[in-house]
Amino acid sequence: MGCINSSSKLRYFFHAGYLGTHYKGWQKHPDGISVQQVIENCLSQIFKKTVWIVGCGRTDAYVHASQYFFHLDTSITWDFDLLFRLNHVLPDDIAVFDVIPMEDNAHARFDATQRSYDYFIHTYKDPFLSSCSSLYPIKDWAIDDMNRAAKLLLKYNDYYAFCKTPDNNTHTICEVSEAQVYINQTGNRLRFHISANRFLGKMVRILTGKLIEIGTGSLSVDEFEAHLINPQLPQAIKPAYPQGLYLSKITYPYLNLEPQSKFSQILAGTDDAWKTL
Repeated sequence: MGCINSSSKLRYFFHAGYLGTHYKGWQKHPDGISVQQVIENCLSQIFKKTVWIVGCGRTDAYVHASQYFFHLDTSITWDFDLLFRLNHVLPDDIAVFDVIPMEDNAHARFDATQRSYDYFIHTYKDPFLSSCSSLYPIKDWAIDDMNRAAKLLLKYNDYYAFCKTPDNNTHTICEVSEAQVYINQTGNRLRFHISANRFLGKMVRILTGKLIEIGTGSLSVDEFEAHLINPQLPQAIKPAYPQGLYLSKITYPYLNLEPQSKFSQILAGTDDAWKTL
């Protein structure tokens, strides 16, 4: 039992998730091992030929994805359980949950209509959270001000001021549809949730960094809004740490799956554990 060559190309979406702690992001580059490189190597090993895949977007070094999609074009069909075999050769910190046959014009990156991220903060040193949440040892947070700033993200759409390399993009317009800061009942863990049609490089981490400044009183909401009103106003950019960030949901017009991995939901806790202010 094995692979069979076919005369026509077939496209498959792979529903996946990964812990980014040991990777230099999703995309292949010369500075270190990437999630894409590992998956391509494993697929090439299975199919016994070089395989390339296209991801739904980039994630920074050490950033996680509780939901991720990539697509594969192949003229090969198989008579074995690809899902089982792929997960068998993948390392423990990368998993594939579904292999979905698609129309040949479906595109994992360009067809996505909404992407969601969650950023987790803990305020006390905890060895069990250190690789999956970011430590900011701050006792008192101005959550109301943080949420006032978060709600402004739905009012404006030019995020030039919140991108590490804005001039590398054809444009810096992003339509944010959700933005909310949550705090747990004991006040020692925070979560920032944001959804948009697209995100710029390091945009979520930069926005989170600004919300942290607002939450600690070193930046006012008015100062934050000034950079949304005038995107090219000079400012210092300090992205939040990468390990607290999760790409948590990808939505397509023709595909809207719930994340298979429940870890980020477990990290978030039950709904009544968080206060919406």
